[in-house]
Amino acid sequence: MELPPKVKNILLLDSEGKRIAAKYYSGDWPTNTAKEAFEKAVFSKTQKTNARTEVEVTALENNIIVYKFVQDLHFFVTGGEEENELILASVLQGLFDAVNLLLRGNADKREALDNLDLIFLCFDEIIDGGIVLETDANVIAEKAGINSIDPNAPLSEQTISQALATAREHLTRSLMK
Repeated sequence: MELPPKVKNILLLDSEGKRIAAKYYSGDWPTNTAKEAFEKAVFSKTQKTNARTEVEVTALENNIIVYKFVQDLHFFVTGGEEENELILASVLQGLFDAVNLLLRGNADKREALDNLDLIFLCFDEIIDGGIVLETDANVIAEKAGINSIDPNAPLSEQTISQALATAREHLTRSLMK
């Protein structure tokens, strides 16, 4: 019997290697210090690459890491050395595309921090206990709270997170006038 693919962690770092969001699914890094050291090692190993158009793959500490960058966000998915990198890449691409959908194409550090709840919901929709549940960005984004990306939809047809996002947009617009 073949075991389902397992993910050890999902990382979202900024362009300086600082954590924006992270979720660990294995005990390989038991302390926060160990997690930060791993994140620093991953960032150091990948920062000079240009992973802006395609998913890139590297190996570090007996792990396979797939990664992709957009503006000042660096997305990483880590699996064991025995994992299939194509599955890890599809997890990463699903996360990347779902976050891009949820942030309405404005995937940058400020937007990510403003919508951290949606990013963590994406993590939870993609992975449960390290096991891959979903890789389709549209399904992930929908389950994370965006059923219609139309901000003009009536509030009664929006989820709570959509209504809050709409209210935030209206408030921002009114403050900028």
